[in-house]
Amino acid sequence: MSSDAILSVRELETEFMTDDGTSKILHGVSFDVFKGQTLGLVGESGCGKSVTALSVLGLLPKPYGYVTGGQVLYRGTDLLQLPATEMYAMRGNRISIIFQDPMTALNPVYSVGKQLNEVLELHRPELNKKDRMAFSLEMLNKVRIPMPDKRLKEYPHNLSGGMRQRVMIAMALACRPDILICDEPTTALDVTVQAQILDLMIALQEETDMAMIFITHDLSVVAEICDDVAVMYGGRIVEQANVYDLFDSPQHPYTERLLGLMPSLNNEPKQPIEIKPIDPELFPEFKG
Repeated sequence: MSSDAILSVRELETEFMTDDGTSKILHGVSFDVFKGQTLGLVGESGCGKSVTALSVLGLLPKPYGYVTGGQVLYRGTDLLQLPATEMYAMRGNRISIIFQDPMTALNPVYSVGKQLNEVLELHRPELNKKDRMAFSLEMLNKVRIPMPDKRLKEYPHNLSGGMRQRVMIAMALACRPDILICDEPTTALDVTVQAQILDLMIALQEETDMAMIFITHDLSVVAEICDDVAVMYGGRIVEQANVYDLFDSPQHPYTERLLGLMPSLNNEPKQPIEIKPIDPELFPEFKG
C-alpha cells in the first residue's frame, strides 16, 4: 500500500455464477486513492467499473457474485477480511457510495427527512432526535436544496432528478466519510444540472478533504473533476495516469480511441467505437 493512499486495491478478481457457468469479471484490478484527490474510473458500459465499486464495498449480489482474489486496503486494513458486522459499520460511515439512479436508490414510501434520519440513527448514535433533525436540515442546506425544511417532509417522487441526486449526496456525506464512491451520478441528468452537481461535489470535497472514486464513461466529466484516471477495458485497467498526462499523451490504443471519440467543433462526427470481441492485436495483454 502506498504510504499516502487512503485506499489501495490490489489485484482484485471477481466472478459471477451464471446459467452457463462461472464468468470472471475483474482480472487483477489495482489502483490507489489519495486523501483529497479524485480518481476517475473510466470505460465503456460492461467493462467492470460498477462491479469494482460493489466489490470494494462488499455489495456484490449474493450468492451469484463473489471476490476470488486480491486485497482492498483501507488505511492498512483489508476490507475483504472483515467480518460482516464490521463491514456493515464501515459502509456509509467511512466509505459511502452515490448510485447512478437516485429514484431506485431512495425509498419511495419514506420522506426525505426519514431517510436522512435513518442514516444518522445507524452511524451517529450520539445524536438525539432533535439533533438528527437539525443535522438533516444542515445537510440539505449544504447540498444547496432550496426550502430544505419543506423538502424534509416530501417524498422522492415530489423532487426533480437533480434534487433527488442532491439528497443522495447529503445522505452519503452525512457521516463525513473518508472516501466517496460516485457511480455515474450525473448520467441521468441534463447538462445544466450535471454541471451544478459536479460543482457541488468539487466544493464539498474541498471543504471535507475526502477522497473520491468517480465512475463514468464521460471523458469531459473526467477532465472537469478528476486528478488521476484509471482506464478500464474487459475487466482490466489498461492505463493509469495523471489526468493531464492522459489527455496530452495517452499510452494505450483503447485510451486513444476513447479520446478520439470526444466531440470537437473542428472534426467530423465520430462513429461508435467497434472493438468487440477483444482485438488481440490492439490488446496483447488479453492474448491467451
